Amino acid sequence: MAFDFEKDFLVEKLKEIKPKKVLVQLPEGIKQNAFDLKKTFEDLGIEAIFSGESCWGGCAIAVTEAKDIGADLIVHFGHAKFIDSDFPILYIEVKDILNLEPILKKSLEKLKDYKIIGFSYSIQHRHDLDKIVKFYEDNGKTIILSEKLGNVAYEGHIVGCQYRGLKAIEDKVDAFVIMGNNFHSMGAVLSVNKPVILIDVYNDDVRKMEDERDKILKQRAISIQKFKDARKIGILTEIKPGQKFGAPKTLIEKFEKAGKEVVLITISEITPEKLMNFYSVDAFVELACPRIAIDDFAEYDRPIITFKEARVALGEMTWDELLERGIV
Repeated sequence: MAFDFEKDFLVEKLKEIKPKKVLVQLPEGIKQNAFDLKKTFEDLGIEAIFSGESCWGGCAIAVTEAKDIGADLIVHFGHAKFIDSDFPILYIEVKDILNLEPILKKSLEKLKDYKIIGFSYSIQHRHDLDKIVKFYEDNGKTIILSEKLGNVAYEGHIVGCQYRGLKAIEDKVDAFVIMGNNFHSMGAVLSVNKPVILIDVYNDDVRKMEDERDKILKQRAISIQKFKDARKIGILTEIKPGQKFGAPKTLIEKFEKAGKEVVLITISEITPEKLMNFYSVDAFVELACPRIAIDDFAEYDRPIITFKEARVALGEMTWDELLERGIV
């Protein structure tokens, strides 16, 4: 496996923008390439400072960090544009250079009972989309790409927190295929009511996601029930501009009306270590990426639920309605 950092495009855009100092954001898996990328900037006379903060998605744009170091541009690698910003950002999506044919052939066995496939991909595979569609069509499948809805950048593109584009085609397909990793496919299987098959190119794995969904749903039901019994609530809001889900003021009013005490907490990144010292808080609602509560369930010593789940706890939505609309 090799990564194409699209250096020709990067250099072209940098010559056009002419920044003096840039903040470079790299996802966790490619921070190891910092020295190679540093040379590209230096050759153009540009000072490059690399962010050491986590960069899980296009939602995690480090505007405050960039302003603090006096950068005039953020260069964000590995994700597509997610939200608008008043700070200049150059997105370099990065391509995974892979021979996909073996794993596509491997996937046919899992897809033998399905004719019409809803297909979504993580951004590193966008350049191979035409080849992927042709492969399946040559093998008797009809491919429908998930729609470009919400904050996804392209038709067929998938991100971890928004699945409206999949739900929009759900009635037209027999099953969904997600080319990405467990993160993307888990969100999909929690959001649609059709079979979801993950093609995990990094682990040479093709698998159905239904068993994992059942496990997660049990965990979420337990979290909501425990939350209902909590008396003191912490509402968590992240400072990243792309990590804002739900209205804290409205929730505070509703929880206080329900007889709970509420404290509003702002945070740069939600982690168990940062929450552990709020000893008096019985349970948390996180208004950042919904995947924090869902994926990291076992890491927290107290219940932590999402905005949608808070609505269930308040009685504004039933559990069945939440499942119908999608957990994520």
